[in-house]
Parts: sequence; structure tokens; C-alpha cells
Amino acid sequence: MALLSLRDVGLRFAGIVALDDVSLDVDEGRIVGLIGPNGAGKTTAFNVITRLYKPDAGDVLFDGRSLLRTPAHRIIRRGIARTFQNVELFPTMTVLENVLVGARAGGRAFELSRAARKRAEETLELVDLDRLARRHAAGLPFGTLKRVELARALASKPRLLLLDEPAGGLNHEEVEEFGAFISRLRDELKFTVLLVEHHMNLVMRVSDHVHVLNFGRTIASGPPQDVQRNPRVIEAYLGGEIDEHAA
Repeated sequence: MALLSLRDVGLRFAGIVALDDVSLDVDEGRIVGLIGPNGAGKTTAFNVITRLYKPDAGDVLFDGRSLLRTPAHRIIRRGIARTFQNVELFPTMTVLENVLVGARAGGRAFELSRAARKRAEETLELVDLDRLARRHAAGLPFGTLKRVELARALASKPRLLLLDEPAGGLNHEEVEEFGAFISRLRDELKFTVLLVEHHMNLVMRVSDHVHVLNFGRTIASGPPQDVQRNPRVIEAYLGGEIDEHAA
């Protein structure tokens, strides 16, 4: 049984179709890429999974149970954490305090505790940010902020990690390193990843399975090597070619 399943999910905004009968499975322990051109519905799908949006049709199952009656603020306690395309941190708080938010939210009680602080400190060390623990988020480089946000998500000990454009703002070398980093974390911490990313080489290299949306509809789903050669996928990217050597 898949850890996460979208079943015939549909969502409209003022008559505009955002998601149209979308179904996908994310098996436990896997990295699944969710790709598509701008406006394809990728972030909308994330917002449905995390209960920021309520779908007009269909269901979202996590570990076999529907998420549609779970309030957004309790999603993290179900074992789902996410990052955002545009960094969503507290700029006036320190790096450690931002990560503590994730550590505390993932516990049974939203309160400061030694266990939460220890988890936050260990997570910062894991992502090589412990030296910045007492720095305020405001003014830090964008790439560093993305890693702080990742640390906040990891501190909640998720079973499923939703990554929305995590390599945004990184240079080519940093993107290469990030791909290896995420794969290593997945193996060490035993979580599952649903990855939205525009860096196709990264997606094709790290993903076990890739799901493609265009105008809110599924146009392809399968192993990376099959998806990158799919004519509908190539057409959706305006004739652009996906590097066949990326997988």
C-alpha cells in the first residue's frame, strides 16, 4: 500500500481548473518527482495534501487514512512536513528558533522542551548549519534560508517530506551536491519524498518514479528513463529536450 495516494482529485478556482482528476501514489521509502511546466498544478497538489486547499472532488490518503478531515495545523503531526517554493521562515527569529518550530510542532505538545531543543540542534548539525544557530534568519543568503527551511521540516521527524523547488537559487555545483544530500538523508532517516523541482537533471537522477502534470492533468507517470522520453512530456515543455543522460 502506498504511503500517500491522491485519488481522482479535482480542484477549481473561479471556474479555472487547477487539478483535473489527478491520481498518484507515493510508495514508502521512495523519492517521487512531481514535474510539469509553470502553472501545471504541482504546488496546488502540495497545498491539497497539506490541507491548505480543500479539493472539490476525490480523496487524499496517507497511510491508508483520508487526510480531508485533518486540519492543516495537524498535518505535521500526521507525519507530513514540507518546504515552500518561496521561503517561509520567521526573519526576526534565529536559525535555531526557526528549526525549533518544526521540532516542537512534530511533538505531542507544542511547548519548548529539552528534547525539542536537542532535536533542533542535531538537525542543524545534520544539514551543516550549526555554526549559524544564533544568527537571525533575516539577511542570510537565499540558499542558506532554503536549507534552514529544510532543517525545520526534518526536525519534525516526518514520514513524508514534501519539497517544493528545494534547489531554487542554487548554482550547478550546489544542485549536484543537493541531490546527493537528499538521497543520503532519505536513506539514513528513512523518510519518503515527494519532490517538485524545475532542475530536470536533479529530478531524473534522484527520483525512483516521476509523475508529470500539465494544465492540472496527468500526462505521464513512470520510471525517470521512460518519462524523459515521453513525447507528451517533451511537448509540454515546449519542445525542450530532457537530458537522456540525467537518470
